[in-house]
Amino acid sequence: MNYNLYNMQANIKNGQKVNKVMIFQKKNNICTQILNILWDEGYILGYKTSKTDKKKLEIFLKYKYSEPCIKQLISISKSSNRVYMSLLELNKITTIRGLVIVSTDKGLMTLKNCIKFNKGGELLLICL
Repeated sequence: MNYNLYNMQANIKNGQKVNKVMIFQKKNNICTQILNILWDEGYILGYKTSKTDKKKLEIFLKYKYSEPCIKQLISISKSSNRVYMSLLELNKITTIRGLVIVSTDKGLMTLKNCIKFNKGGELLLICL
């Protein structure tokens, strides 16, 4: 599961560094949930299933004034070191300027939604 997440993270980073308009990513559930969050928050232009290969996603990267919207994608939890936070601990990290993605029992959520719905969980990514 996390292998595909780290692969997508590296693909997005590398695609942004060389100013690509579109990148391809293997399709799976966790990647589509993260892409939905990134699209809702305005970090990517969108994504769709590839017409040539139904097992891949086409991700359209977003730039503002020729600068990438995603400057950094930082993995917090790794397979060797999981980072779980309760709601009280999540309230303390609200000073982070980027987008924090948390895996909860209700699915993937942003930090704002976790606080809104009173949910804690595993920290996955920080998008700056």
